[in-house]
Amino acid sequence: MTSPFFGEFMGTMVLILLGDGVVAGVLLKRSKAESAGWIAVTAGWALAVMAGVFTAIACGSQDAHINPAVTLGFAVSSGNFHKVGPYFAAQMLGAIVGAALVWIQYLPHWRETPDPALKLAVFSTAPAIRKPTTNLVSEIIGTLVLVFVVAAIFSKAVSAQGPAGGLAPYLVGALVWGIGLSLGGTTGYAINPARDLGPRIAHAILPIAGKGGSDWSYAPIPVLGPLIGGAIAGVLIKVVGL
Repeated sequence: MTSPFFGEFMGTMVLILLGDGVVAGVLLKRSKAESAGWIAVTAGWALAVMAGVFTAIACGSQDAHINPAVTLGFAVSSGNFHKVGPYFAAQMLGAIVGAALVWIQYLPHWRETPDPALKLAVFSTAPAIRKPTTNLVSEIIGTLVLVFVVAAIFSKAVSAQGPAGGLAPYLVGALVWGIGLSLGGTTGYAINPARDLGPRIAHAILPIAGKGGSDWSYAPIPVLGPLIGGAIAGVLIKVVGL
């Protein structure tokens, strides 16, 4: 049953279920986690990444990218692009299913939440200050850091110093927590095209009580920014020799 495609699907599904889940808990009315704040959101996403990576590996993807920008970055660094299409498809499908599960999990709370913008924020990112150019740059920088440091974590030089390979998912989760705390305040740090586009599609098609529009005018930025950042990181990985 296990396969790289299934692993990327399951890992991304878990990532979105737990990641969008913490946002729902913080934003939706009458949730026990309502108003828990940014620290709770960034911590939840960090743990979601850790869980997603472990799930992807266990279900057949030793790469455990769970992010098209990571897939593209490592394709650029290696010159091998044969995984890009299948992984992109698996990651996007997993993200849509994970978002649908968040909708089910918090089903009574959508009607209790009057603000359509909060409902959309559970599924997709939005900038604190809407300036398309700077928003794009923010996503590029955040994703560049993600992909490059992931490569550093798995590099031979770091492996020679430790830690054991089994710790890598925890370290990647910690990296995502750091990115969220340090760089996430501008755009909500999508840093993953599937993380934003998949749930945005789910928001558009699900019968969410009292929802508004899906803000498609902003949607290209959290897709293109991470892909550009991932590609630049891939070049740097190749140049540095990680």
